[in-house]
Amino acid sequence: MTEAKRRWRLPDNLAPGWLVVQLFGTVFLAATLLTAREDEPWIWACYGACAACWTVFVLAGSRAPRFAAAMLGVAAALPTLATGPADDMTPAILGAIALGRFAALEAPGVTTIVLTGTGGTVLATASGVLAGLPADKVLGTPVVLLLFMLFGLHQRQYRVRARQAEQLLEQTRLAQAEHARAAALDERTRIAREIHDVLAHSLGALGVQLELAEAQLAEKSDVDGSLGTVRRARRLASDGLAEARNAVAALRRDVPALTEALAELAARHRRDHGTPVDFRTDGVPRAVSSATAVSLSAGAREALTNAARHAPGAAVTMVLGFGAGRVSLRVVNERTGARPARAPGFGLTGLRERIALAGGTLTAGSEGRDWRVSAEVPDG
Repeated sequence: MTEAKRRWRLPDNLAPGWLVVQLFGTVFLAATLLTAREDEPWIWACYGACAACWTVFVLAGSRAPRFAAAMLGVAAALPTLATGPADDMTPAILGAIALGRFAALEAPGVTTIVLTGTGGTVLATASGVLAGLPADKVLGTPVVLLLFMLFGLHQRQYRVRARQAEQLLEQTRLAQAEHARAAALDERTRIAREIHDVLAHSLGALGVQLELAEAQLAEKSDVDGSLGTVRRARRLASDGLAEARNAVAALRRDVPALTEALAELAARHRRDHGTPVDFRTDGVPRAVSSATAVSLSAGAREALTNAARHAPGAAVTMVLGFGAGRVSLRVVNERTGARPARAPGFGLTGLRERIALAGGTLTAGSEGRDWRVSAEVPDG
C-alpha cells in the first residue's frame, strides 16, 4: 500500500521540477513541428526562430534566467504572426506552450507577463483578421493563448507562495532558535539569582553566628555558649551547602505554596538566630503564579538575611498581603543602631531585577525606628 501511494505521488513530486516541464515542452514543440503542414518558407522561418528561442531558454535557463526569459517571450510572440496564413493550429500550439511556460517563470514580473500575453493575442487576432478568417477561427488562437497564460500564472503563484512558505518556515525556525537561546539565558540568570539568594542567606547567617562566638570568647570567655554558637554555625554551613547543591534541582520541581514557603523561612530564621519572627497574612490567601511565589520568597529571604546581619537579635515582622490583582510582602525589623556600611553586593540589586521581571516593585529604607523592605507583584 505504501509503495502504491509512492507511485501515485511520483508525478506530483516531479511536476514542479524544471526537467519534466522543459522535457514535456520540448517534446510537444518537436511533435507539433514534425506534424505541421506548411508550404510558406517565411512561416517555417517563424517556427524555426521559435524553436531556436525555446532551445536557448532550455540551455541558458539556470545560468542566465533573465536572458532565457526574454528568449522565451520572443518564442511566444513569433508564431502568432503566422496565425492567419497558417494551414493548421501549429502557431496556436507553439505560442501557447511558450506563453504558458513564460507565465510560470518567476524572473519576469506579472506586468511583463500580462503585456507579453496581451501582445501575443493582439498579433494573433490581427493576423487572423488580415487573412480573412471567420470570427470563430480569429478568436480561437487568442483564447488558447489567454488560457495557457492564466494556467502559467497560476503555477507561478503556487511556486511563489511555496517559496514564501519556505522562507517563513526558515524565519520561524530561526526565531524559535533565538527564543530557545533567550530562554536558556533567562534560565541561567534565574538559577544564578537563586544560588545567590541561597548562599547569601546561609553565609550571612553563618557570619552572624561566628561573630557571636567570637564575642562570647573574647569578651565573656563563655566557652559553653560559644561552643553552642559554633555548633549552630556548623549546622548552618551544612544546611547552606545542601541548599546550594539542591537549588538547581529545586528550580525544576513545582514551586511550593507562597504562604508555606514564607512560614518555613520564618521558622528557620527563628531557629537559627534565636530571634522572634512574626509571620502573618493579610487578606484571603490564594494560589499565586510561580513567578510571584519565587520572587516574593527571594525577597523574604534577602530581607531576613539583612535583618540578621544589620540588626542581630531584633524582632522581625513579615506580612504577606493578598489584594485585588496583587500580592505584597512587607518585612520590618527594629534597627539596633545606625546601619553599618557594607561591601557592595548583588542582593538588593538582583532582588529588584527579580521583582521587576515579575512586573512588580521593591522599596527598602528607614521608616522611623524600623527598617522596612516592601515588595508588590501583580498577580491574577
